[in-house]
Amino acid sequence: MEKWIIEYSEYKPEEELLRETICTLGNGYFASRGAMDGTVANDIHYPGSYLAGGYNRLRSEISGRVIQNEDLVNWPNWLVLRFRIGSGPWFSIDQVKILDFKQTLNLKFGLLERKIHFVDEQGKESVLTTHRIVHMENKHLAAIHWHLIPKNWSGKVTIRSGLDGGVVNSGVKRYRTLSSRHFDVLERGELTKEGIYLKVRTRKSEIVMVQAAVTEVNFKHGVTTIKRELVKTEEFIGEDLQFEVSENDEINIDKKVSIYTSRDKAIANPLSEAVKAIERSGSFSQMEESQKLAWYDLWNRCDTVINGGVQNQLMLRLHLFHLLQTTSFNTIGLDVGVPPRGWHGEAYRGHIFWDELFIFPLLNLTIPEITRSLLMYRYRRLSEARYSAQEAGFEGAMYPWQSGSDGREESQKVHLNPQSGRWIPDDSSLQRHVNAAIAYNIWQYFQVSHDHEFLSFFGAEMFFDIARFWSSISTFNEELNRYEIKNVVGPDEYHTQYPGSEELGINNNAYTNVMAVWTLIHAFEIANNLDENTKTQLMIKLNIDQREINRWDDISRNMYIPFIKGTKTINQFDGFEKLKELDWDKYHEKYGDILRLDRILETENDSVNNYRVAKQADVLMLFYLFSSEELISLLKHLGYPFSYDNIKENIDFYEKRTSHGSTLSKLVSSWVTARLNREVSWKSFEKALISDFKDIQGGTTPEGIHLGAMAGTVDLIRRCYTGLELRKGTLWFKPQLPRKLEKINFKLRYRGHWLNLHLTKEEFRLKSEGGWAESIKVNINNKEYILTTGEEIIFADKELKEVLYSI
Repeated sequence: MEKWIIEYSEYKPEEELLRETICTLGNGYFASRGAMDGTVANDIHYPGSYLAGGYNRLRSEISGRVIQNEDLVNWPNWLVLRFRIGSGPWFSIDQVKILDFKQTLNLKFGLLERKIHFVDEQGKESVLTTHRIVHMENKHLAAIHWHLIPKNWSGKVTIRSGLDGGVVNSGVKRYRTLSSRHFDVLERGELTKEGIYLKVRTRKSEIVMVQAAVTEVNFKHGVTTIKRELVKTEEFIGEDLQFEVSENDEINIDKKVSIYTSRDKAIANPLSEAVKAIERSGSFSQMEESQKLAWYDLWNRCDTVINGGVQNQLMLRLHLFHLLQTTSFNTIGLDVGVPPRGWHGEAYRGHIFWDELFIFPLLNLTIPEITRSLLMYRYRRLSEARYSAQEAGFEGAMYPWQSGSDGREESQKVHLNPQSGRWIPDDSSLQRHVNAAIAYNIWQYFQVSHDHEFLSFFGAEMFFDIARFWSSISTFNEELNRYEIKNVVGPDEYHTQYPGSEELGINNNAYTNVMAVWTLIHAFEIANNLDENTKTQLMIKLNIDQREINRWDDISRNMYIPFIKGTKTINQFDGFEKLKELDWDKYHEKYGDILRLDRILETENDSVNNYRVAKQADVLMLFYLFSSEELISLLKHLGYPFSYDNIKENIDFYEKRTSHGSTLSKLVSSWVTARLNREVSWKSFEKALISDFKDIQGGTTPEGIHLGAMAGTVDLIRRCYTGLELRKGTLWFKPQLPRKLEKINFKLRYRGHWLNLHLTKEEFRLKSEGGWAESIKVNINNKEYILTTGEEIIFADKELKEVLYSI
């Protein structure tokens, strides 16, 4: 189990917030941080619980200015489970002497366990073992099991089990000056049978949540009388269970919780459903067994096995684990997107960005039904995107950089630099490239699934409206004799305006321009995959005429892409090459870690806008999303000569000027260097692999995981190192294993086939294990095959070995 268990053998208060994020349990419907039972929010602990898509909007005053923010709500704390001996204090791990400690996160079954052997201030020695699950099979259930042994004492014990509605959003320090009380307690009380309930409603979004809880105590040695007392305040409901214990007795405490909201389907009301669910939940051991079966199914579909180091295998599974806790079968049918920080904390306020670009490829090839459901989140907000485009003076649909409940732009107007303590303007909403990401995701999902129903009823409409947006934002430059896109911000995020300019945005961000062209080209591909009736109806509905189609084609052939003069290096944007070079050695010597160079320079009353630097991959994103053949073809379509030999020049130029201030950056770096230097790629991969586990950004992971980087590292193993690509109805492979990676094995879904891939330094095996499609096309190292159900391709000739062993 060493490749399945995250283990901590020592309690370290200073690491607890990080561990709580890493040990978060979720099921795609809700998630609860891995805080110890009974703890309260402070500088050491933060027991937050979050509902997928559970947002609320509040007003705050900042520097005399009223702003609105929509936040992912920290809902009532169901983890309230405490005990005390006699009339002594409630147990706190921070107030006792710890003799032995062990905390494990079982990735295989979704179990969080702790064993604490301690002595309190009165010299009373006890062993407390705790188990927790957030149920994957029944998304509304969660449970805690305690096993308590009084080692050297006898006497009265009180167990307090409760539901705390007095919590606020305080998990991100820089947000704490903002309004944070998101819901009101409507009701709290006892259930008809044993148990309690709490009913709350958010203040603006008016989401009603009901939590119901039942707590049971059992003894290994006979029956003991249990006295129950209700504990009730304005925002808290709980019960105290009092009983006598003897030395070395063994006491088992089970707390089961159900959660329902007004957003749930097929319910009479949240309270009655919560009560019904808790009554039908069964014992903790029964819940644990069904939990294991649900996780077995997920791992059977998604596990990715490597022979490349035990620690690397464990981290890969940790990343898959958190992806599946954020987006699971329970996500299907919910009106939610996928947040870059998971449902694990309050960073980025739980908003939806472009990170699905890094997440969907993995879901496409494992559980594409989840991707479809998440894409529907975008479709339901298409009308809001159209309104946003219209308000900005454009046509089509302009999706927001940050999206929440209704699809409006949720990017904050100002943000706090924690290093300088100053609130500064936030212009990140100019990242129009998010629209290209959505179009790219639609196309990639269709390539894998061949889901014509989705494309016909939802995907094509979004795609065409995004194409219209790119067409309308493009203007013709007579001097260049080409189209251009002005006043945007690229994926780099650092550069939001030119030095000395009052005008926001930069011009002709290369990534944005290329992706706009890609979208326009593929709008024709989308149309070709629709039946004539559907295509005609869509064109009429969207009022797209031949003149507009001709414009799309013209822009796709004549968009301006900036290059640094005298080179084949793609310029990040117009004027990037004219900015000052940064003295990297000076800043490394002064600050050490300069991942967030923007904050450092702002503290010095300077700006990253003045320098030729990048926070994360920008131009290099093109080499991440497209194979060399695809990118060369795109640039050729635009009339720009570019060859495979020019790729290294581009990578070297930008790698030297990137601070890697995003967890996505090392991931992209590893991917784009894979075919030039696999050993450098592997080192970057290993850094990306531990970015959250080690919190390499110095304090961001306690606020939430970085799901794009987590999914991306798994995807890198599955697609990059196997050379997996989707091109023109064919599944392509061109394996490139780093020296330290000896084996890859995983399952994938492709157009109705379940495929099992096995790759070593000696051979490549691809077997169709079943499906409902007749056959699929496969290309391995430029050799084409037709694969039908039950067949296996074994590729182990001299050519494969030469590719795998070459440096």
